[in-house]
Amino acid sequence: MLQPPLWFEPERPDQELTGSWGHGPRSTLVRAKAMAPPLAASTPLLHGEFGSYPARGPRYALTLTSQALHIQRLRPKPEARPRGGLVPLAEVSGCCTLRSRSPSDSAAYFCIYTYPRGRLGGRRRATRTFRADGAATYEENRAEAQRWAIALTCLLRGLPLPGDGEITTDLLPRPPRLLLLVNPFGGRGLAWQWCKNYVLPMISEAGLSFNLIQTERQNHARELVQGLRLSEWDGIVTVSGDGLLYEVLNGLLDRSDWEEAVKMPVGILPCGSGNALAGAVNQHGGFEPALGLDLLLNCSLLLCRGGGHPLDLLSVTLASGSRCFSFLSVAWGFVSDVDIQSERFRALGSVRFTLGTMLGLATLHTYRGRLSYLPATVEPPSPTPAHGLPRAKSELTLTPDPAPPMAHSPLHRSVSDLPLPLPQPALASPGSPEPLPILSLNGGGPELAGDWGGAGDAPLSPDPLLSSPPGSPKAALLSPVAQGPPVIPPSSGLPPPTPDGRVSTSTCGPPDHLLPPLGSPLPPDWVTLEEDFVLMLAISPSHLGADMVAAPHARFDDGLVHLCWVRSGISRTALLRLFLAMERGSHFSLGCPQLGYAAARAFRLEPLTPRGVLTVDGEQVEYGPLQAQMHPGLGTLLTGPPGCLGREP
Repeated sequence: MLQPPLWFEPERPDQELTGSWGHGPRSTLVRAKAMAPPLAASTPLLHGEFGSYPARGPRYALTLTSQALHIQRLRPKPEARPRGGLVPLAEVSGCCTLRSRSPSDSAAYFCIYTYPRGRLGGRRRATRTFRADGAATYEENRAEAQRWAIALTCLLRGLPLPGDGEITTDLLPRPPRLLLLVNPFGGRGLAWQWCKNYVLPMISEAGLSFNLIQTERQNHARELVQGLRLSEWDGIVTVSGDGLLYEVLNGLLDRSDWEEAVKMPVGILPCGSGNALAGAVNQHGGFEPALGLDLLLNCSLLLCRGGGHPLDLLSVTLASGSRCFSFLSVAWGFVSDVDIQSERFRALGSVRFTLGTMLGLATLHTYRGRLSYLPATVEPPSPTPAHGLPRAKSELTLTPDPAPPMAHSPLHRSVSDLPLPLPQPALASPGSPEPLPILSLNGGGPELAGDWGGAGDAPLSPDPLLSSPPGSPKAALLSPVAQGPPVIPPSSGLPPPTPDGRVSTSTCGPPDHLLPPLGSPLPPDWVTLEEDFVLMLAISPSHLGADMVAAPHARFDDGLVHLCWVRSGISRTALLRLFLAMERGSHFSLGCPQLGYAAARAFRLEPLTPRGVLTVDGEQVEYGPLQAQMHPGLGTLLTGPPGCLGREP
């Protein structure tokens, strides 16, 4: 019997996974959990000898652990420390089993899809195909290839393997069903191309079933989710900037069944100019800071792994009494000025913010206002010197713990790997995306000659056995939206835009028990500051942009709104220095006396300057007094595995 290789590259410590994409049979999962003892990161789960494809290549010893696939060349010349011999699961999107189209080939094939970082730092797609040929018959070799594919799929989904080593198709989870909403105008118009070229192939490699809809106008996504049959979907993922997710969350909270609707996991794949939440997801997954396509690939890898995390949502009540929900930020002053004034440079992508910042510095304004907040009841540990903040008697400065339709118009622009009743003429209409091939779990990504073909070798084709595990949605027709016009609860119809705002508001959702009526006196345990401000920022996650770490200690579910403000008297040079330091999250260490911070559960902002700009999640709202309360863990965010699982060497 082949023994495990003597050499192992070091792996990282065990890391607890969040909830996964797993939808396997309950009895099987219970049995697996009961029989699976805790395993060290380097404990071999599977070990075997494989050939390569093409067949004339070397032979390898493969060892699968909970965090990596170890590859050691055996012949023609064994390697003591092989190059590229460690494939972290954090870089794997999925796997499949294959067979040769040559009738005389009794081997079966096991293929994994990986996205390693290149020498210049960017990710590139690579496939590794191994030949299972240790048995005399194809059926035996096929069973071995399937055993490896099932085990790897379970590890990628965060599902336990049985302790007795019995690995069968019963362990396979049902492919998650995702609704992808794409803003084709996002990211300088590249969103659809990036989605088609990178996102859809990757999630197909991972075995995630999807239906895709291109949004056509503002608040289109909001209208769509109001008519969803939520029971048919395991998650809603936006492929755009932060604005599309704002529409989705507010649409869910504007339903009459909002208490159940808001539990729907939501995710974001960054293809816009503002990708703040994606930057926080990237950091949560343990990846190095990234922008553009690299950030998209990192977030797509995390989505393929599955895993939900509670997401705090901020209920914002505007001057008119209307209400909306924020997952990102409320801004007034310099930040909101730059955000809105840079809209004219949207064609430049994320560069618009750099240009807007330069113009904002040239015409720096101050705004008189009153900021009141309810301090966090429990003070986390004091900040380290690197993140120390000036304290004042009128400010309670807290720092949280460090973070370790489809059958009716207008939904005609759609692509799916599910057998949905889509109107075929619409798919061929001008400007609509071309249909994509049906891709499924262990049934294949795109069949490329570079992947599964070589000179003199018979090409490989997907093995269909693992394409439809029990409970697969391909067994039944699904419709992404209820038949007929979207069902909008009578009590939560879409209100008209506010006079100065661009954002539709919600009339449902949880009550704000911490807030008195806007305009009423505040309770005595609130802290009030009346100042001339350059900016005021209330932020929930850590990132204000993909490369802007405004609240380095913030977590998705810390239950806090992080208030940051800059008083008047700061020079343009000092303000620019703050924003440059924010790229590393080190702006609090500069000791700037005009910079203030507080962790709060609720706040009220009363602008005393007659003119200005207020934004919620980057969208302009009506100008005037507003107040907000944090609702801890109200939503669920698809983040993938946390911490060091994604940390690159």
